[in-house]
Amino acid sequence: MSRCAIAAGSNLGGRSGHLNAAIDGLNAIGDVVAISSVYETAPIGGPEQGPYLNAVVLIDTARTPIGLLRELLLIERARGRVRHERWGPRTLDLDLILFDRLAVDEPGLTVPHPRMLERRFVLEPLLEVWPDARMPDGAAIAASTESVWTQEIRRIDMVLGDRSRSVDQ
Repeated sequence: MSRCAIAAGSNLGGRSGHLNAAIDGLNAIGDVVAISSVYETAPIGGPEQGPYLNAVVLIDTARTPIGLLRELLLIERARGRVRHERWGPRTLDLDLILFDRLAVDEPGLTVPHPRMLERRFVLEPLLEVWPDARMPDGAAIAASTESVWTQEIRRIDMVLGDRSRSVDQ
């Protein structure tokens, strides 16, 4: 089994519902080990669009990196994800952030995620659920985060998996 970190985000439709569906989908392809708090953030890049809900989920899986990516894309499509515009609005975005301490550079998949160290909305929830996470070279991710702490994010009072609470109601 491999420990993997997956960043989940949504800014279209019932955002919390999309994130909860992502958790359900991830439960079907591995053992969910931890789910971070939920954070609301402004979009980075792309067209004008609404704010995102973001979280990081840790799973243990027997899948390969490419096999896991395929499953993530299926979960996105099941939630109506359409890829029209880079960094455009989306019902669900699932990014493979870390796959144990493997480095992967294949067409369509780069792990660690190439922009994760630039995004507080990824790093803060990642370190919340995996404080000792490391890059493939052994560098502690927590030591690489100083430059992102000026980015604004807001923790939301919501627990993923609890369908009785939603910021979209």
